[in-house]
Amino acid sequence: MMTKSWFDLIPTSAMIKWRRYLHQNPELSFHEEKTSHYLIQQLKSFGDIKIEQPTPTSVLGTITGKSAGKRILLRADIDALPVQEETKLEFASQTPSVMHACGHDTHMAILLATAKVLVQLRNQFSGSVQVLFQHAEETPPGGAQEIVQSGYLKNIDAIIGLHIIPFLPTGSINVVLGGPVSTASDVMKLTIQGKGGHGSMPQNSIDPIIVGNEIINQIQTVVSRLTAPDELNVVNIGEFKAGSAPNVIADTAYLSASIRSVNQTTRQIIAQKIKAIVQNTCQTYGATPELDYQFYYDAVINDSSLSKLVYQSAQQVLGPQLVTTAGKTSASEDFSAYGKLAPLCYFILGGGLAAEGYKYANHSPQFIIDEKALINGVKTDIATVLNFLQ
Repeated sequence: MMTKSWFDLIPTSAMIKWRRYLHQNPELSFHEEKTSHYLIQQLKSFGDIKIEQPTPTSVLGTITGKSAGKRILLRADIDALPVQEETKLEFASQTPSVMHACGHDTHMAILLATAKVLVQLRNQFSGSVQVLFQHAEETPPGGAQEIVQSGYLKNIDAIIGLHIIPFLPTGSINVVLGGPVSTASDVMKLTIQGKGGHGSMPQNSIDPIIVGNEIINQIQTVVSRLTAPDELNVVNIGEFKAGSAPNVIADTAYLSASIRSVNQTTRQIIAQKIKAIVQNTCQTYGATPELDYQFYYDAVINDSSLSKLVYQSAQQVLGPQLVTTAGKTSASEDFSAYGKLAPLCYFILGGGLAAEGYKYANHSPQFIIDEKALINGVKTDIATVLNFLQ
């Protein structure tokens, strides 16, 4: 039976302090210089951690156990979003138009606390634990891919990550027991070259707004009519820009879309159909398309054995009432890139129910979470590490 005497080692008050400092000082993707420096300083204060930087703004710490054995990696993302905070928290962002609106500040604090405890427990396990503070999760192609390509991560046997989300009971752990956790994420950017002219003489022009509107309408049928209804596919038009005056027919129009899918075959079908719609519609109206279609994050796929271990470990330290199985979501994560290196488990930490005041979703300028949830993320991480290495 695993001992729980390490519960008292969890630096709860320090963890909240770290979280609030990081929340006040957010940095955007690929610019996390001060954040990574702060993380390094905290890790150094724990002692007995080998610290490296796979990229200029990411941090990798290695804690070595009492003897040789397996290696497990825990990852936290560290970048913020270009969002103006509206929470009115005492520790709200001090950087205009930048906010930890997705909870990455809590992820960092949880992983720091986990590392601090594991340093003190290193004589109780064999093998090693790596803690990775990863940059640029929010901006494709994502920091995970860059870190995988860096070659710093070697001989890893398992990789674990978590994400805090509101609308779930505070401190609850939600695990997909094998299979897809999230969708793949792709992006389409399209410029339609028409022929501008006077609004009173549309016969002498090629209206890119009409072409764009036609493309948007047809794209909506790709999911509803060309893919299976039991798959989790989403096509969302996020931008449509054209024109400058009511009596002018625009010369160009621009639109972009986010495309989500789980099945790789369906992912290719969606891309092919969208490209065909764009090409054929523009040809019909005499417009010229400039299409940029990028495949970004793959779907996160949980390993059955590892996710079962996380699930059981969480139950050991939290009790069964706070641990549930979960289904896949339509969100996306660059955590999927680590699947090239080792089996993965990505699980969800409940950040508080809407009825309790935690009613704004991730990426909202009013996004808040219940800080009491953080300790359960630490407990689950540590229990999983000890069970995996012992």
